[in-house]
Order: sequence, then C-alpha cells, then structure tokens
Amino acid sequence: MLCSRSCPDWCIYIEGHKQLAPPRRAGGKPRQVNHLDRFDIDYALCMYCGICVEVCPFDALFWSPEYEYSEPKIADLLHDKAKLGEWMETVPEAPDLEAGAGK
Repeated sequence: MLCSRSCPDWCIYIEGHKQLAPPRRAGGKPRQVNHLDRFDIDYALCMYCGICVEVCPFDALFWSPEYEYSEPKIADLLHDKAKLGEWMETVPEAPDLEAGAGK
C-alpha cells in the first residue's frame, strides 16, 4: 500500500479485503488476514520515477529490462497482477549484500 500512496501519478491500484482466519495456537482468537483482490499498474499514467520500487518494504516491485510497453489500445497499458508476473523471468538477480550488511 505504501507504493500506491507514494506514487505521484496515482497509477498503482490496490484493493483487498479482510477475512477471518483460524487462531495461530489452540485457545486463541480468530485473526483477520488481508487478501489481495486487485493489484494493477497503469503504464499509460506512469512516469517511471521509481519511487514505488524504493518505498516498497516487501521488495514486491522490481525494475525490469523490458522497455517497450507499446500496445495497440491505450486501455491495454493497464497491467494486472498476472501480466506483471510474466515479467518476473526478465528481472535480474539482486546483487549480493556487502560484507557485514544484513537484512
């Protein structure tokens, strides 16, 4: 959610709902778990500033070497979670951390 709030173009759309899940241990209370319903990026609006990639605490967004998002219809530039997942094969591996750096 931080990525969509930080986007200056408001081109990231995230929707979800909460659902009850069983307790983690016996005798505990049921807990609420977030479920993702929609994660879309509208590349017709995106200005490729990279703020969303930098602020994401989960490393869920990556830069890809894909550079041409041309489509016959501008409406096709709205990429959903499935279309974004297709690019995972093109994302290069993250560089190794420096000695002494921890996550």
